[in-house]
Amino acid sequence: MTSSVVEIAGERLLLLPEKAVYWPAQAMLIIADIHFGKAASFRAQGIPVPRGTTTENLLGLEALIERHGARHVVFLGDFLHARAAHASSTQQAMLAWRRSRPDLRLTLVRGNHDKHAGDPAAVLDIELVDEPHMVGPFAFCHHPDLDLGGGGYALAGHVHPAWVLATRFDSLRLPCFVVGSERMILPSFGSFTGGHVVTRAAGDAIFVTSGEAVHSVR
Repeated sequence: MTSSVVEIAGERLLLLPEKAVYWPAQAMLIIADIHFGKAASFRAQGIPVPRGTTTENLLGLEALIERHGARHVVFLGDFLHARAAHASSTQQAMLAWRRSRPDLRLTLVRGNHDKHAGDPAAVLDIELVDEPHMVGPFAFCHHPDLDLGGGGYALAGHVHPAWVLATRFDSLRLPCFVVGSERMILPSFGSFTGGHVVTRAAGDAIFVTSGEAVHSVR
């Protein structure tokens, strides 16, 4: 796995191929839009979608924590997709994982889906905050367009950004990080979340991830 390193506000951040950011100085893993229970929500409406997405998300999260030695995970909103995410099977899977990591600090910056789904179960022991949540020079947000009044560099999600790489004969859509002068938008971490194709604004740098490596787009 090959990450890309960016320096923002005097801090070194790693853009990870697994669609997350790691802040080494804080041993902090930053995750956007994991959307636990999204597949269950679709199935509750009679739409046949794959099972196992909660397990896939938890395994991916666990692998990153283990690899980087993270002591704190911050979720940038949309931890739960909808009220159906409170289904027993989803909750039991999350609780089993949480019991395996009792000393890990978890923080959720509430997003728009969290307001509809409701807060995670208290037994998961997640610190619940509203945006913007300030830690050092960073404002942890769900929405990237939040007016911070110059108060910090925003790390946000919500958009599920993707970038299209194209040739004359073919094209490929990949999740991406959008790094601007005042905010970074992270790709959605969830395994069943899709992506929204973005355009590059003036001053933005685009980093796509193939799942194995992160590459800067010129």
